Amino acid sequence: MRGVIYDGTQPRVVDDLEVRDPGPGEVRVAVVAAGLCHSDLSVVDGTIPFPVPVVLGHEGAGVVETVGDGVTHVRPGDHVALSTLANCGACAECDRGRPTMCREAIGRPGRPFTWGGRPVYQFASNSAFAERTVVKAVQAVRIPEDIPMPSAALIGCGVLTGVGAVLNRAGVDQGDTVLVIGTGGIGLNVCQGARIAGASRIVAVDANPAKEAVAREFGATDFLASADGLRDLLPAGVDHAFECVGRVELIRAAIDSLDRHGQAVLLGVPPAGAEATFLVSSMYLDKSVLGCRYGSSRPQRDIALYARLYREGRLLLDELVTATYPVEDYEKAAADAHEGRVARAVLTF
Repeated sequence: MRGVIYDGTQPRVVDDLEVRDPGPGEVRVAVVAAGLCHSDLSVVDGTIPFPVPVVLGHEGAGVVETVGDGVTHVRPGDHVALSTLANCGACAECDRGRPTMCREAIGRPGRPFTWGGRPVYQFASNSAFAERTVVKAVQAVRIPEDIPMPSAALIGCGVLTGVGAVLNRAGVDQGDTVLVIGTGGIGLNVCQGARIAGASRIVAVDANPAKEAVAREFGATDFLASADGLRDLLPAGVDHAFECVGRVELIRAAIDSLDRHGQAVLLGVPPAGAEATFLVSSMYLDKSVLGCRYGSSRPQRDIALYARLYREGRLLLDELVTATYPVEDYEKAAADAHEGRVARAVLTF
C-alpha cells in the first residue's frame, strides 16, 4: 500500500508499505483523507525529534475496515475521524477526564508498519499518510457519513487543537477580547472557537496580508500585520492571547498584549530547547501563561460536538480545505503548506 515515510533524510512516497492486523482494543482504518499539518513538517525539519523511519500524518478520516477483540463502539463500514490520543483510559489523568495528560500515550511510539521487511514507527499514534493504519479504538470517533472526508479529517488535529484551546483550556467567555497570533490552520480554528464562544473582539495577527479575508471569514473582527498595533485597537490589552506560530518573540508579544487577569495560551511549537523571556513584574496583575496540549481535548466528546456544530453551520470545515492533493503529490502539498499558500493541504487516497 501507499504511504509517506520519512527515513531521516527526506520524506518519500512509497507503494510497498504494510500494516499489521488490529489486535485487541484496536481498529484498522482505510484512510480516505489526511490533513498536512505543520507538525508533520516539523518532524522533517527536526523541530519535533522523532525516531525514524516513520510514517507521517496525524490528522485523518476514513472508514473502519476491521476491529479487534473487545471493540464495540465502532464497526466495519463506519466513517471515523482519527485523534492522536492513544490514551489508556485507566490512569489517574484519564480518570480525571484529562486524556491529553495520559502518561501511557506520550513518548511510546509503536511500530505497526513494515517497509521492505523493516519495522517502521507510527507518528503521533496515528500515521494518517498511509492507505491503512491501525489505531487504538479510543482514537476512532464515529462521524456522520454526510461530512466530506477532507473536511472531517481536519477535526482530528487542527480543530481539536484550536477550538479546544479556546473552549477547554482558556475558557473564553461571552464578551471577552482575544488576540490570535498566526492565522494558519490552528490560528483560524482559534478564531472560530472565539467566535463560537461569543468573544466581542477577535484580533488576528499575520505578517501575510493575504490572510486577512479568510481570518475575517472565520471570525476575526480586526486584522493586523504585527501585534505592535494591538494597543491602538485595545489600549488596555486583551483577555486572552493565543500564540499559534511557535516563535519565542511572538510568545513574548502574546504575554505583553495581556490586560489585567489576562492569559497567554501557547499553541505553536518552537524548537525543543527554545526558551522565552518576559517581565516577571508584569505577571502580578493575575496574568497567566498556559501551555496547551491538543486543545485539552476529550476527542470522543469533542469530535462529536464539532461534527454537530459543522452540520448546524456554526463550525467551518469545508473552508479550511484550501486544496486537495493525491498522496503522490505530497512534495507539492508540503511546499504549499511550508510557504503558507494554503490554510490546510489535504492528501487523498
